[in-house]
Formats: sequence, C-alpha cells, structure tokens
Amino acid sequence: MLIGEVARRSGVSARMLRHYESLGLVRPTGRNDAGYREYSGEDVRRIFHIESLRSLGLSLREVGRALDDPGFSPADLVDDLVRRTRERIASETELLTRLSRIGAAEPEGWEEVLRTVALLQALGSSSPGTRQRAALSSGGEAPVPVEALVEAVLSERDPSVAGALRWALARAGDGLALLAEGLDSPVAEVRARAVRAVAGIPGEAASALLREALGHPDAAVRRYAAPALGARGVAEAVPTLIDMVAEAVRDVDAADALGVLAAEPGTAERIAAGLVDRLADGTLDAAARRRVTQALADIPGPKASRALAELARDGDRGVAVTAVYLLGLRGEG
Repeated sequence: MLIGEVARRSGVSARMLRHYESLGLVRPTGRNDAGYREYSGEDVRRIFHIESLRSLGLSLREVGRALDDPGFSPADLVDDLVRRTRERIASETELLTRLSRIGAAEPEGWEEVLRTVALLQALGSSSPGTRQRAALSSGGEAPVPVEALVEAVLSERDPSVAGALRWALARAGDGLALLAEGLDSPVAEVRARAVRAVAGIPGEAASALLREALGHPDAAVRRYAAPALGARGVAEAVPTLIDMVAEAVRDVDAADALGVLAAEPGTAERIAAGLVDRLADGTLDAAARRRVTQALADIPGPKASRALAELARDGDRGVAVTAVYLLGLRGEG
C-alpha cells in the first residue's frame, strides 16, 4: 500500500507517517517502480500498535523502546504513566477549581480577575506571612471567593493565619454549608477548625449550626461550640460548659460564658444548680471542686449564695477559703 492509502486506513496523516519514518518507528518494506513508499500489512499493524501506545500517554521515544527492546518490561512504565496521569488530573482539577472560584467572584474586568488570581495564589503560598496578608486583604477590591476561604480555614495549621482566615470568613458571613461538611470530616483537626470558624460567624444560621454541634460525637467539637453559644446567650450550652469547668477543658472560657448566661435570672439559678450538683459528685478531685467553686463567683442569685455559704465550711481548706473570699466579694462574708 502507498502512503496515501495507509493514511486513509489508519487515520494517521501522511505527514505523521513520514515523521514516524524519520524517527525509525516505521520502515516501509520497499518502494514501487515509481519510487513511492510501499507499506506491508505488517507495517500497518505496527502503525496501529504505535497509535495504541500513544493513546496511553507514551512518548514516541517510549513507544520505540516498547516495540523494539526485547527485554523491555511494561510494569514500571505503566506505574509511571499512572503517576503522571494522576498528577495531570490533579493539576487540571486545581485549574477547574480556580476558574470556578474566579467565576463565582463575578469579575467585571480583567483587572479584577488578575487581583483574584493573585489572592488565590497568595492563600496557597508556603509562607505563613503571605497567607495571612492574603486573608486580611480578602475584603478589598477583589474579595476572595468563600469556597477558597473555607478550604484555607479547614487546612490551615498556623494559628495566626487561621485567626486571620476566620476573621475574613466572618466578614464574608457565608460558607456555613461548606463548614458543616467540615464538621463531618473524618479528621479531628479539620472538625475543630470547622467549628471554630462557625463560632466566628454571626447570625442565627451559624447559631443553629452550633446548636447541632452541641450533640456532635466529637467532644472537642462540643467544647468549641458551647462557649460560642454561651456568648450568644443560648442556655442549651450550660451542661457542656459546666463539664468543661469541672474537667479543666478551656475552663476559663467556659466560666466566662456561664457568667454571660447568668445575666438572665432563671438561667442563673439553673447554672447554680448544675454547679452544686457537680460539687456533690464524689468523683471530683480537689482541683476540680475548687474550679467549680470559683465558677460560682459570677453567678448571681440566692442559690449560688447558699452554695458558697455551705462551701465556706467545706472540709477541703482550699475550697472553703475560695468560698469565703467569693462571699466577701459579693458582700455576703
């Protein structure tokens, strides 16, 4: 067969067939009387083999080795192709994500596109300072898409950068649906970052998500949600806050939140009753009893006063001294 017929049958252009020949991949068996190349059936089969291997991502050099080296083993090359393909997919996925985020920002001109791209690149920088500056500048002329902020919040390990990202997300006032997915992450660190980010977002929707977090199976999630809810005046957080005080888990934050909630008289009595119940728990050690006693300091009302009066006679001198001091501060010494 002449080169034109081979091109028609194989779908490979005559120009590419000549290129294959120049590389030594295909060698026509001969020429006819007019001097034109003639390809045998074996030549055509080799062309199809070349195209099949190229479809797997092999370079022409690798194709030549695969077809001509008797000792060639495909296993390593296939593994390498798998790795390269995964890298290419990851790169394309990253590009698609970036394009989607730029589109979500609804840029009005190329200047906005360039600013958004620069911010997205800065958020992905290896430098904590660069990431922090990007977060703090996210509310400027080219706001960072919320999806990018949430992704950055859930993956950030540097505390200073994480704080800046939570601030930026709170300013955006969005991203709760994505943060809710973060609360269900199998990774404990991601769950903790998600609930802290939710805690920084104002509004009833965020409060509702924090209420759900109070029932989360992860104790760390519950203990980040409770102080945030206490600061918002949500009395449902009281039991978790009392547990935090007794167990010395962010107990200062928990006690402060109980103090905020105690501004409502009914809630104050409920808090005092809960603290008294914990004091009656025979499993508490001396340090835990002192912490619970101290938590009564900011709880107004007769129930807290009666509890402190009884604790002033407690067998644990540390508890008794603390109670006497607190009664003095309340003018009830």
